[in-house]
Amino acid sequence: MSPEAWLQQIWYGRRRAPWWLRALSPLFGLSVRSRHWLYAHGWRRPVRVAVPVIVVGNISVGGTGKTPLVIWLASRLAGLGLAVAVVSRGYGRRGGRGVAPLRATSSAEEVGDEALVIGRRAQCPVYVGSDRVRAAQAAIAAGAAVVIADDGLQHLRLARDAEIALVDAQRGFGNGALLPAGPLREPTGRLESVSAVVWSGEGFGPATGQRQGRTALRMLLAGGDLAAVGTAAARCALASLAGQQVHAVAGIGNPQRFFAMLRTAGLNPIEHPLPDHHRYRPGDLQFGDTLPIIMTEKDAVKCQAFAPAQCWYLPVTAHFAPADERALLGRILMDARLLDILVCPLCKGPLRRASEAGGKVLVCGADRLAYPVRDGIPVMLEEEARLLEPTDPLLER
Repeated sequence: MSPEAWLQQIWYGRRRAPWWLRALSPLFGLSVRSRHWLYAHGWRRPVRVAVPVIVVGNISVGGTGKTPLVIWLASRLAGLGLAVAVVSRGYGRRGGRGVAPLRATSSAEEVGDEALVIGRRAQCPVYVGSDRVRAAQAAIAAGAAVVIADDGLQHLRLARDAEIALVDAQRGFGNGALLPAGPLREPTGRLESVSAVVWSGEGFGPATGQRQGRTALRMLLAGGDLAAVGTAAARCALASLAGQQVHAVAGIGNPQRFFAMLRTAGLNPIEHPLPDHHRYRPGDLQFGDTLPIIMTEKDAVKCQAFAPAQCWYLPVTAHFAPADERALLGRILMDARLLDILVCPLCKGPLRRASEAGGKVLVCGADRLAYPVRDGIPVMLEEEARLLEPTDPLLER
């Protein structure tokens, strides 16, 4: 049994942690509390950059769906007309300790697999660096009006305006212990201070009474059509493989989530779990048969150069119920003061908040347009905006 599998049984199974592992958890907890105390009492000062910062992270080790949520959030904020950039540690990158902007020619070895997926899917600038403050400053210098920090909940040096914490709804908090005896990076009480808690997947969460934080919401991950891992732009409906045996490869934080998604779609996966951020070699995809091979998008960006023809990846997208989507965006817009920096998508000029009989609007004086605000969320679409008469009172306020 691998050390990782052994720890998984302790953290999420019924295996009891040995005494020496339990003895280390209080020391880790002391380190966590000390860091928070130093920042809370001014011995260490967080660096506040020139634009709002939104942090997406978790308090446990392993995959909780951070990458799909970052992509979702970046797309939604860009849809409001905001210039969004993402900063990421670039876990798994080789060489280079400075800040590296994601380029069209970047590889997973240069910037890390998660940064590559975020940049391709969200279509926004991504800056990679272990020093997230420097990465954020580089993004701002290039024109970013809001920064999303991927997996930055414990990176206290970067001051933040809003925090979103994800929790795996199937595994919850495991045995509830701090590292290394348990999966927690911080105590569960940390969730009381974040802007929103997002429970990822079905299982525990707000519907079952486990509610932490100011706003607890549910996010589901939905798979799309399969895409060829190689250079060909071939697509294949996941449902077309229902009832078939396939090789399922996953080098992510929670491979079982991926395997369960394939089983739910009717496939019969032969499971090949690998460590998170696994460095693939051609031999990892050689199984001695011609069965389809299905992997995650995060794995696929590292296998394009040598993937067999029958190798596919499954892109996943974050989805919220309409009420939860409005609640999350509304909370982020308020906590990160994003309403104050929205600009007109046509002229890029400033907007002013105003109220009328039908509700709140954002007014562009230069173009004489009033953009509606519905359920606390601005609708920044030209076709939804109302053209104001020159004498409209909204232009005079």
